[in-house]
Amino acid sequence: MHTLITARSILEIEDRHTSGVYSKKPIVLVRGQGTRVWDIEGREYLDCATGMGVALVGHTNEYVVRAVTEQAQRLLTCPDGHFYNDARASLIEKLFEVAPKNLKRVFLCNTGTETVEGAIKFARGFTKKPGIIAMMRGFHGRTLGALSATWNPKYREPFEPLVPKFSFVPYGDITKLESAITEETAAVLLELVQGESGVHVASVKYIEAVRELCSQKNVLLILDEIQTGFGRTGRFFACEHFQIEPDILCLSKAMGGGVPIGAVLLREDITLDKAEHGSTFGGNPLACAAARAAIEYIQEKNLVSQARESGAYFLSELKDLEGLGPVREARGLGLMLGLELKEKSATYLTKLVEHGILALQAGPTVMRFLPPLEITKSEIDRVLETLREIFG
Repeated sequence: MHTLITARSILEIEDRHTSGVYSKKPIVLVRGQGTRVWDIEGREYLDCATGMGVALVGHTNEYVVRAVTEQAQRLLTCPDGHFYNDARASLIEKLFEVAPKNLKRVFLCNTGTETVEGAIKFARGFTKKPGIIAMMRGFHGRTLGALSATWNPKYREPFEPLVPKFSFVPYGDITKLESAITEETAAVLLELVQGESGVHVASVKYIEAVRELCSQKNVLLILDEIQTGFGRTGRFFACEHFQIEPDILCLSKAMGGGVPIGAVLLREDITLDKAEHGSTFGGNPLACAAARAAIEYIQEKNLVSQARESGAYFLSELKDLEGLGPVREARGLGLMLGLELKEKSATYLTKLVEHGILALQAGPTVMRFLPPLEITKSEIDRVLETLREIFG
């Protein structure tokens, strides 16, 4: 079907009829395999964007494709709210095999912003308190609850008034966080690596202090690992770097190997009453089969250790670029990397595309790299050589 439509007609159809909320590159992607994608004209790209970190196990991963194909021939939908299901139970069993050990319950949904919405409801419903403290520079989604926890005014202001009782404190300042906690505070919500705002990695000392403070004040700690989960940072979950356990954990993006799915993991005692929350498509057999296959692939191919080793090399080489042309600083964790420039990054991201490399923006001046975990050293070197060329 795709071969019967020209690139120009595809652009025209989408530009004419879609909502207009996205700014897209004029590239029509039609195929992917591993670390590469191809456009409708056959041009190949090395993908270090991966759908904002989704294709962590690579495009059209063999385990995921096989699982989806087999499940599609058996049963596509089975509402979590009405019936039990074998594919769902199988995923849940696998998920708690790799999850922080204090988490015993799961609410399955479809997207990252849904997991944040769910986490907020579980926190408020369980504690009977309304207050949520989030972080400056944090990003948690665009639906109204998740948006209320997202700091950047450009996302928030057009839709105010938002959900009440949300407040923000500086990321990394434990004193300001302690001062912000009141008798109304249900939870503290944060990312261990702030992705959207520029790939800012929290310090171990700060996160340890946050965990201790939340425990002392009887406040829930919600970790948003939507982008950092499933090996992206060189640990299965980023909280393992900090040797802490959250009370609630939000997961999505890479979880389904490209198939939409999200999960809210919870302490065993954190519950809501029947019918206080739900999701029509959450926990559907197709997505569950894909997610279990993705986790199995990560485990069997040792992708977590590969991300740790490849990420260390990639970051070290990016650090060598500091001071070259517009480059200010390289930072990141595992294969979640950012390169901050002294000027806007959009021009340089376009130059990468011209060289057949896809990457992301993170804030106005940061280039973000979220490649599949199986990216090779030679592919990383290709990115580095191209960066040297465009900055030189």
